[in-house]
Amino acid sequence: QVQLVESGGGLVQPGGSLRLSCAASGSIFSRNAMGWYRQAPGKQRDLVAAIASSGMARYADSVKGRFTISRDNAKNTVYLQMNSLKPEDTAVYYCNAGPLAAVLDIKFRSWGQGTQVTVSS
Repeated sequence: QVQLVESGGGLVQPGGSLRLSCAASGSIFSRNAMGWYRQAPGKQRDLVAAIASSGMARYADSVKGRFTISRDNAKNTVYLQMNSLKPEDTAVYYCNAGPLAAVLDIKFRSWGQGTQVTVSS
C-alpha cells in the first residue's frame, strides 16, 4: 500500500504557474504508475495527468500543452508543473498510485488530503 502526501497548492492569478508535489511511501514507487486528479466543488474527480513506470505520460485534453507530469524515482515523488493557469483549473488536486489501468480508470479506495489550487485575480 502506498501512502501519499500532496503539496504545493495555493492562490495564483490567471496565467500564473504552480508546481505540485506528491511524496509517496510504503511501496515500491518506481513500479507504480502515478496520477494527478482534481475535483472542483460539486463535480466528479477527474484524471488530469498520468505517468507510467516507463515515464510515458498522458494528459486530459483540457491541460495538454499547459501541464507537465514528471517523476523522480530516487525521491519517490511525482510532480505536476502547471503553467498558464485558468480559473477553471481551480480545484482540489490529488495524486494516487497503482497499476496503470487503475490510475487511468480512477479505481482507488483511498485518497490523500489533496492540495487546493485556486486561480483567481
